Amino acid sequence: MRFGIVVDSACDLPAEFFASHSIGILPISIRIDEEAFIDDRDPALIARFLSDNLGARSHAAETEPYTVEQIRDVFLERLVLDYDCVFCLTITSTRSPIFEHARKASFAILNSYQSVRKEAGIDGPFLMRVIDSQTLFAGQGIGVVEATRLIAAGTGVGALRERLEYVAQNTYGYMLPRDLYYLRARAQKKGDRSVGWFSATLGSALDIKPILRGYRGETGPVGKVRGFEAGAKALFAYACARVRAGLIVPALCVSYGGDLAELAALHGYDSLRMTCAEHGVELLESPMSVTGMVNVGVGAVTLGFAAAEHDAQF
Repeated sequence: MRFGIVVDSACDLPAEFFASHSIGILPISIRIDEEAFIDDRDPALIARFLSDNLGARSHAAETEPYTVEQIRDVFLERLVLDYDCVFCLTITSTRSPIFEHARKASFAILNSYQSVRKEAGIDGPFLMRVIDSQTLFAGQGIGVVEATRLIAAGTGVGALRERLEYVAQNTYGYMLPRDLYYLRARAQKKGDRSVGWFSATLGSALDIKPILRGYRGETGPVGKVRGFEAGAKALFAYACARVRAGLIVPALCVSYGGDLAELAALHGYDSLRMTCAEHGVELLESPMSVTGMVNVGVGAVTLGFAAAEHDAQF
């Protein structure tokens, strides 16, 4: 059986990983003032977003994921021919309509694929499974990494779906924002009251940064630290402790809203690299997607892993 994997462009993984595993990407449209972009994780767009300082005026940007019809067309035009089973892993459904769009599109796809495959001379059924990652950004990458491992091992469809849903239930995604004013302005734009004016003002005045978590569909603060550098150090130390305790998937994803050289220079990052290497955990580093930077601001760090249920302590 030919397996395929599809994600939305908010999923943070290295470009080389997407290419080597032929992972399909559902783009997200972005409009900043009068300029429109298609975020399909093109490294050139990420570089331009940073070099042209587009983040300085993106707090009021409009973002629009693929519609049900667009997802249907992508599958019927190509994916039902290239694969026999596709797993579509999306950003948490509580923060984006992508999961619901993909789920609705799957009904139309499964009702229409037969004639498309028959015309191309392809026998056999086509299967599509949509999985809600229940987290976001770097956290989304963990399920994708596990899917590639299981497919390479010859895992069947049923066992693969069961495992990916289990991983989604146990994936922790963390974020350390750099600019609370930007985060509040962006939240206001989307009607999200999770970052209030008072907390943004107080946090910025005292240089207090929240550590936010996306877990089982819920997103919110789980800690706070004074200063971005101290926050990064605390987040990386926490990740080291989880690696030592043992992960469900031997991988840890990290993304950064900027040049990855800046990520490498943050306090505690060398220790995270060494800890992952010592424990056989693959560390996947990537620039944050343009969609991610539009929503949480340039310079943010996100980190994801799958682990047994535990309390976050910062």
